[in-house]
Amino acid sequence: CGDVGFGKTEVALRAAFKAVMDGKQVAIIAPTTILTQQHYETVLERFKGFGVRAALLNRFRTPAYIKDAVKKIAAGEVDIIIGTHRVFGKDVVFKDLGLLILDEEQCFGVEHKEKLRTLKNNVDTLTMSATPIPRTLHMSLSGIRDISLILTPPKKRIPVQSYVIEESDALIRDAVIKELSRDGQVFVLYNQVETIYKFAEKFSRLVPEAKVVVGHGQMEKDKLENHVMAFFKGEYNVLIATTIIENGIDIPNANTLIVIDADRLGLFTLYQLKGRVGRSDKTAHAYFTYKPEKVLSENSYKRLSALMEHTELGSGYKIAMRDLEIRGAGNVLGREQHGHMDKIGYELYSRLLREQLGDIEKEYEVETDIRLDAFIPNGYISVSASRLDAYKAIAEIRTDEDRTRVYNSLKETYGAPPEEVENLILVAEIRNLAGEAGAKEVTSAKERAVITLRDLNCLRDGSVHAALTEFGSVATLSFSSSPVVTLSVKGGGSKQNALLTRDFLAFASKKRK
Repeated sequence: CGDVGFGKTEVALRAAFKAVMDGKQVAIIAPTTILTQQHYETVLERFKGFGVRAALLNRFRTPAYIKDAVKKIAAGEVDIIIGTHRVFGKDVVFKDLGLLILDEEQCFGVEHKEKLRTLKNNVDTLTMSATPIPRTLHMSLSGIRDISLILTPPKKRIPVQSYVIEESDALIRDAVIKELSRDGQVFVLYNQVETIYKFAEKFSRLVPEAKVVVGHGQMEKDKLENHVMAFFKGEYNVLIATTIIENGIDIPNANTLIVIDADRLGLFTLYQLKGRVGRSDKTAHAYFTYKPEKVLSENSYKRLSALMEHTELGSGYKIAMRDLEIRGAGNVLGREQHGHMDKIGYELYSRLLREQLGDIEKEYEVETDIRLDAFIPNGYISVSASRLDAYKAIAEIRTDEDRTRVYNSLKETYGAPPEEVENLILVAEIRNLAGEAGAKEVTSAKERAVITLRDLNCLRDGSVHAALTEFGSVATLSFSSSPVVTLSVKGGGSKQNALLTRDFLAFASKKRK
């Protein structure tokens, strides 16, 4: 997983070269014809002089070429096979496939991926994406698949300036003229083939200074290739296209993107489109527009908000995590690549899954009611995404080392934590310690703190009795339906009782171990 332009293709090429040198065949699968053509030319350029034989399978190739290539693949006379879905054809048989590389993995369905895996047993698989789909990301986070992150951006790379704004003629003209004034090029995404030429005519009237060319997936292959190549060579400075430009097109001189009806596109598509610009050392601009006065759906609003929140370099993984929250993780054992987990939340879903698979012991839920102001103030961490990360880190505190690490991290990043954050860390400690000590409920207020144990079995190992002896002056044990420990410091307040609760539970947990 690496952001757009961070070097995923370079990693793939080196892996492919190693496999070929070991006598294996390599299949590189990409979702679009243009992207496979680009990969093919890159492979030929990088490996010339090494005797690496490559073949390209896509709709731009003639039937005679395809037939000959398929025969050579079966005979082992081709080392690297680059193609689109054409590689899934029944006539394509590999002699000794050793490595499968799936580029832009989010564009393929489960059936396609699993069919590739059945081509040969024990095939090493490398999937690449700036924004992995929820199912794949969840499988990686769950440990079912390995994930590697490329986090270092190329030198001199500048973050793309993103805008979510109402569509208007004035906006489109100003954005285009601004780019053309610095001799740049513009991508315009218009994802409706039926009316794309009508839109192009309107655009040409609006910006007569622009040299406009149109590209979409239903064009004849030669015409589409010629249009894209003409734009690449600078013969045109505006390309109006459908999402066929989403993947892989690398034109460093194109540094303005205008997306029409952005609310109708998925989060991954929007982020991939943004990656078409900003591939040089110039400041790039991406305008995600929606129709004036249109009421956005909840999910559309969340998608566009996520684009505005994550604008820094290397945001692809964060975008994928946000999409995981918006769409859900899908079905690990089925074909759904997204879908909500009955609204129970990703963390709980993952934990329940691991419990059922036997990876972790089931934990008892502890109810806590600690009467303290415990939250992260907006003034301490202003960015909502960073605030959520901090809440998650605090909730995962399990040991003293965890507490120290989280506290020091917050202090180094945002300054000394205010009392509300210290209280939040204290509550997290109490909840964790209570579970270890066998408590099912903990309440702490100004007058006293009450710890309710699950049952009499919690007293058998002597840990609670040892704690009662240690804290004898402020702790008492009573029995109702369950054993109850009451803690109280004369003249103490809510904070004092909460600290006392933590110390009591820590002592009991330590003795229990």
